[in-house]
Amino acid sequence: MPLGKRRHPIYEGIALLADPIYGYIQFTVPIEGQPEERTERDLIDTPWMQRLRRVHQLQSSFWVFPSGEHSRFQHSLGTMHMAGRFADRLYPSLKREFGRQCPSQSFVKELLRVTGLVHDIGHGPFSHFFDHHFLEPTYGRGTTHEVIGQQIVIQKLAGLIRRIRRSPDPEGDFATQEVLEPEYVAFLIRKPEAGPGRMPAWLRTLQPVFSGIYTADNMDYIQRDAYMTGFSLDLVDIDRLLYYTFVTKDGLTLHKSGSSALRRFVNARFTMYADVYYHRTNRAMDLHMQEIFAETIALVFPFDPRADLDRYLGVSDWSLMEGVRQWTGDPDPRKRALAQEWARLVGREVKWKMAYDHMETMDEPRAKKFVSAGDLEKAIRGALPPELAALEFKVDVAHQDPRPLNPWTEETKKILIYDPATDRASPQPVQDLFRYIPAKVAHYRVFTLDHVHDAELARATQAVLGGSGDAAIPSNV
Repeated sequence: MPLGKRRHPIYEGIALLADPIYGYIQFTVPIEGQPEERTERDLIDTPWMQRLRRVHQLQSSFWVFPSGEHSRFQHSLGTMHMAGRFADRLYPSLKREFGRQCPSQSFVKELLRVTGLVHDIGHGPFSHFFDHHFLEPTYGRGTTHEVIGQQIVIQKLAGLIRRIRRSPDPEGDFATQEVLEPEYVAFLIRKPEAGPGRMPAWLRTLQPVFSGIYTADNMDYIQRDAYMTGFSLDLVDIDRLLYYTFVTKDGLTLHKSGSSALRRFVNARFTMYADVYYHRTNRAMDLHMQEIFAETIALVFPFDPRADLDRYLGVSDWSLMEGVRQWTGDPDPRKRALAQEWARLVGREVKWKMAYDHMETMDEPRAKKFVSAGDLEKAIRGALPPELAALEFKVDVAHQDPRPLNPWTEETKKILIYDPATDRASPQPVQDLFRYIPAKVAHYRVFTLDHVHDAELARATQAVLGGSGDAAIPSNV
């Protein structure tokens, strides 16, 4: 290579991408003269990752928050970055606990970064809505985007992942004989129901980085979704939360000095669910979409994604919406009717209007009332005046688990708090830390086609729930 074109060695193999949350995100790129190597850029540029550009991050909330148009692709890059920060913080204590069993720092960092990058690679149209209203009803409980993501990692990306041999650090090469195992990545995406014992202990210790109260995943999406929707979360202190996170023999641990940062983060997440993800108009749009979603998916994508991953490459928000748009003049009357309903959604013609709104927590005496939407609808119908027995309405129940109900037993949400005064780590302080944050929240809403019988529905719902709630809010925005 001519001298004028030679890159300086400290910049070889590393590139930057601009990001509104982190400023810049580093990622590895090929080094000339090393044709066998694969890098993060190769993984980012695969059709499997690029497909996520066409899947909205915010499910259907982009219809409510005009600036929330970001994709799962952007979030995946952010999670990769955040997972790398976790690795930098955790490695010294991880190495201290596991000694020679622990791989090199570069290996651990790249394993977490790759997992962060591909953790959402199985998502379908409208993200979690696809899980809840197509995958699980069609193929059985537990069939989610994580299951499909694991299959993509093992069946489609394994060869590429094994050929990644360094992290973005200046001395980021793996130790001799270290190879990124796709099975490790798949395990971190979603712990298998059986067989996790065969995974090394150091790897099991790292699983809370992707499943728990604060993770590389939710630490990115809380910041990113808040920023992109224009929602302020100034009190989120990610730097302090990471700084006080480390590994002990009992697992992922937070120093007592980081407790306030954790409480603020949990509060921020609770607020985002209440005010953004579970916004009343968002839930109204979802109710409408539930009526047509599964049938539409079965017609537009008539195959089992678990059995035909290659066809799944063409599944996205974009291909779904374009598919139904083409049904406008279809000779099949059912397809034309579906196209018309989707056109109403796209045009933000909100079918369901909120008549009643009420939130309950596990800390309240009526916590036993955490019923399903179907059960609650049946009870409300029975409490209505006889002349309204046939009134058309829908009940929506949005559940949220802001913090562990039992920090001793809920392994995926277990948080150990280290107290330097006693030199012990225990989940006991979590109960005091989260005293003013509910363990479980149910947001009950009743929707109707108009506001004519809001008062009667409110009285019937209050009678069933045994408490007061909020009256209808006329605005659909």
